[in-house]
Amino acid sequence: MILTNPVVISVVVMIALCLFNLNIVLALLIAALVAGVSAGMSISDTMGTLIGGMGGNAETALSYFLLGTFAVAIGQTGIATIACKKIAKVVKGRKYILLYILVVIACMSQNLVPVHIAFIPILIPPLLLLFNELKIDRRAAACALTFGLKAPYIALPVGFGLIFHGIVSSEMGRNGMEIAKTGVFHYTWIIGLGMVAGLLIALHISYSKPRVYENKPIIGANMDMPEEKFTRTHVLAFVAIVVAFAAQLMTGSLPLGALAAIIVMILTRTIPWKDIDSTFMGGLEIMGLIAFIMLIAAGYGNVLRETKAVDELVSSVVGIVGGSRFWGAFLMLAVGLLVTLGIGTSFGTIPVIAAIYCPLAAQLGFSVGATACLIAAAAALGDAGSPASDSTLGPTSGLNADGQHNHIWDTCVPTFLHYNIPIFIAAMIGALVIY
Repeated sequence: MILTNPVVISVVVMIALCLFNLNIVLALLIAALVAGVSAGMSISDTMGTLIGGMGGNAETALSYFLLGTFAVAIGQTGIATIACKKIAKVVKGRKYILLYILVVIACMSQNLVPVHIAFIPILIPPLLLLFNELKIDRRAAACALTFGLKAPYIALPVGFGLIFHGIVSSEMGRNGMEIAKTGVFHYTWIIGLGMVAGLLIALHISYSKPRVYENKPIIGANMDMPEEKFTRTHVLAFVAIVVAFAAQLMTGSLPLGALAAIIVMILTRTIPWKDIDSTFMGGLEIMGLIAFIMLIAAGYGNVLRETKAVDELVSSVVGIVGGSRFWGAFLMLAVGLLVTLGIGTSFGTIPVIAAIYCPLAAQLGFSVGATACLIAAAAALGDAGSPASDSTLGPTSGLNADGQHNHIWDTCVPTFLHYNIPIFIAAMIGALVIY
């Protein structure tokens, strides 16, 4: 039965604990134990499985730590502050211009310069004083950033989107439904359109009212810039940024890109030798907790997979829907939402659900295009709003640089409401009406 499935029980427990403001690390650990025990595993086996799976996000965790260190180093040079002052001149007190600049930059981070969340801890903290001056509700900023981190890979076959669409294509092909990698976007554009609607509602309705924040010290940001002239230090900092981007693009490794940039800054004395330790400690302060959350999240996902409860959950949908296409689509999307909320990755959810969804969709009479729409949406649902997703952890890392932005209530809940609901509705329309 769906309601007694260990995945459902575990995810509900995790969400409830997070909403009661329990520390996310504790919430994930308790949810993992609940998943294991409710599936018949012993507590020690569950903990062993969790620890054994933590390596699944090791690269991501290392990336977060090194990016945090790089962000602190960049912030100390003042180049980010200069960039923010230039942005302030463009904005000229118009908060929506600033919010849409964030949307554009976040979108470019997924394709034009595919650095994903790397720009957030560098650019956002120095902008917080401008946010405060404009009385911008940071929940709106979180929605703007999450939109840019998520919508492009769903709707556009470039950058990270090409990877996402490639996984959809290959997994559907393995399960008897052939679709070209470059053709998936023909069936996912409507999901992106749903996200656009969510973005407009968040920015212009839900969080349009002024919200007052205090001007507190910001980690990693040098806000005392008497002049805006570029110095040798700024030039070298810019070179390090270029090195980070180039190294990541050439190697495909985000931590290697960040490490290369840090080494360049040390060798050029942009980071003084005596300040290396304090810079790394600053990086740990900004991103250390988030990096550890990603490790725990990988272990939690491993527990969910080892219980085999995900397969049982997806399979149980077959016996419930009968021949109804409406309820088939509804339950496929609902299950995808639960799985992604638990695992925390859209990309990793696709192989889990495609093996069952493709035969089920064929049995219910869905076209290949409709099935692609459902699988992409089912995988993407939950990425926005999941406490353990980089689509939410990334924005929080920048917006909470002064300790005034709550991860659950200011990032996860707003992005969950404004993106998962529109994606769900758009996918239903796409699968049942358009395709």
